Amino acid sequence: MQKIRSFLKKETVFAVSLILALMSMIVKPPDSDYWGYIDFRVLGILLGLMLIMSGLQRVGIFDIVCQKLLSRVQNIRQLAWILIMLCFFSSMVITNDVALVAFVPFAIVSLKKAGYESKAIWIVVMQTIAANLGSMLLPSGNPQNLYLYNLSEMSFGEFIVLMLPYVLVAFAMLCILVLCLKKEPIQISAKEKIPVSKRGKINTVVYGILFAMGILTVCRILPYEIFLTGTLAAVGICDIKAYKNVDYFLLLTFMCFFVFIGNIGSIETVRNTLEDIVKGREVVTGIIVSQVISNVPAALMLSGFTDHCRELIVGVDLGGLGTLIASMASLISYKIYAENFKETKGKYLLQFTAYNIIFLGLLFGLWSVMRQFG
Repeated sequence: MQKIRSFLKKETVFAVSLILALMSMIVKPPDSDYWGYIDFRVLGILLGLMLIMSGLQRVGIFDIVCQKLLSRVQNIRQLAWILIMLCFFSSMVITNDVALVAFVPFAIVSLKKAGYESKAIWIVVMQTIAANLGSMLLPSGNPQNLYLYNLSEMSFGEFIVLMLPYVLVAFAMLCILVLCLKKEPIQISAKEKIPVSKRGKINTVVYGILFAMGILTVCRILPYEIFLTGTLAAVGICDIKAYKNVDYFLLLTFMCFFVFIGNIGSIETVRNTLEDIVKGREVVTGIIVSQVISNVPAALMLSGFTDHCRELIVGVDLGGLGTLIASMASLISYKIYAENFKETKGKYLLQFTAYNIIFLGLLFGLWSVMRQFG
């Protein structure tokens, strides 16, 4: 029983999606239509990218990057800048959750070494916001972007143009907040080199090639079957243990929501009611629903009841701000922080919520202004 509780606590979103899928099967029992519900292209790209990121993490490439950047840090403002911007820019290509898994632990270790544990809450909160907002720019930045980009059939350039204003404003806001920090001197020892074996170097090159293939696949230049097959084979040869670190429950969550949306969509009265609620209100609905079930499930659920994918992309991406569960990536950084500073978890939640509301309010205001001027 304890194992079940632990599992449900860890994989709550998957459990909810499974229950919804099973309940929808009562209304529409399994048949040949189910096969058409599932977007195998999105699942294939997600699996491939997660395998590549897992492989890169095992090589230790993220630790090496951090160490080199921190080697010349002289004050707390510079340290905060590096730790926050690492999450902001890296999340655009390695996804927001991978960015936080890679760089939040490093931030905590760096702050402890520098004797600035008092800044841990603020910096980890900013890292989380930076990862969620930076990941908005590219289709590969987070799962909901990848899914909705594929569904919308927009070009790569059109997607960037759509999200660029929000990312630029977010970047400016982060810069202003970092500049408000005093230049208090610090000293961090980052001279010890992290050894990388010859095999590790070869693996890094292979993963780099695979990632380039992934971007070509996202841009619809390379068929996803080729990318996925090549990635499965290459990662298996390079480092079979990389398979262990993949979030397979995220893929299963997608599949469950695909089934739920497909079955509910087959009921005309329900579909029409939900379409009336969502259409024309995609941004607001996306933000609100994300606060309750997080933005990935919100994107999957709402996409079945509107054709306005552009607005829904904005809604669920901005919806990643707000509550702790609005973005599953936010839970990652919270768990890492809580493991290191159990006594200040409540204070973390207060600061996290306050800053998220500020960022969400300003970016929602930007959307409102942009809508007014067409």
